[in-house]
Amino acid sequence: MKKVTIADVAKQAEVSKSTVSQYLNKRYDYMGEQTKKRIQNAIEQLGYQPNFVARSLKQKSTKTIGVIVANILHNFTTEVTRAIEDACHGADFHTIICNADDDPVKEKHYIEMLRAKQVDGLIIFPTGNNRDLYQQMLDASYPVVFLDRNVEEMPVTAVMLDNQRAAELAVDHFAEKGYKRVGMVTTSIFNHVSPRLERIEGYKKALNRNGLTVHEDYIISAEPDHLQESLEDLLHLDNPPEAILAGNDLVLIEILKYVKHKGLKVPEDLAVIGIDDVSFASFYTPSITTVAQPTFKMGKMGAELLLDKIEKKDKKMNPSYRFEPKLMVRDSV
Repeated sequence: MKKVTIADVAKQAEVSKSTVSQYLNKRYDYMGEQTKKRIQNAIEQLGYQPNFVARSLKQKSTKTIGVIVANILHNFTTEVTRAIEDACHGADFHTIICNADDDPVKEKHYIEMLRAKQVDGLIIFPTGNNRDLYQQMLDASYPVVFLDRNVEEMPVTAVMLDNQRAAELAVDHFAEKGYKRVGMVTTSIFNHVSPRLERIEGYKKALNRNGLTVHEDYIISAEPDHLQESLEDLLHLDNPPEAILAGNDLVLIEILKYVKHKGLKVPEDLAVIGIDDVSFASFYTPSITTVAQPTFKMGKMGAELLLDKIEKKDKKMNPSYRFEPKLMVRDSV
């Protein structure tokens, strides 16, 4: 079949090719309603498909952004990427979402692939181990925003939670309820992922402020598939913690699986607070106290900052934007 062109649409609608082009690019402020209807009807009748590649070359924009997440299994990631997609859709931008699995090699591959596809900018949940690539983007004034994490001495605009405050809220609540031995379990800090380190720092700070002892053997950092054995070791210490702060939603799930497998009761045998307000927290039995992040606000801001960079708006941006966490008090403490 012969490919339908703008000329065919123009002929069918009885308008010029430039009028069709203006319609396709949504530049029809002074275009009459009847003209718009004729063009739309012609497009539908002929089955015209715009050549986005040609348009991108002409406009020097693909109207697409890339989002490279650290781990798509996180509840936080799901909600943030939904907010990013909503904000981009509202601005007539498409999104391509890639999952790096906290792997610097995969992250590098996706950065290079997305830039080769000429996406207009990137939102990255950085692993932190591709500093040369990050710097190349900065040197080229390529639009990039970090989300959830920052990278030390790398001046990329970042949208993050106040992670220290999140851990402090949890430990303060444990202390108020009379718990003395409080542990913390998080996913691996091997790659120095900033939220995990900041949450550990906030945990220690809050323990000291509440006059509680910081036991280094109460702090566990492990890959998700090793968390069960790490919990076994932690809870079989001579004087184990009576309360645990879960550093993120994946850790909370592993703690609850362990508790069920061992026949323990929450909070009678072990009190629990999780950072990330997972969907099941309110109807789990007992309901789980969590520290919530404003995920949709964070995703929306990340998208808006990137779109401002892409559109070269003369807007002064902070090095980082921090959002306040909120303690959701339930029955697990």
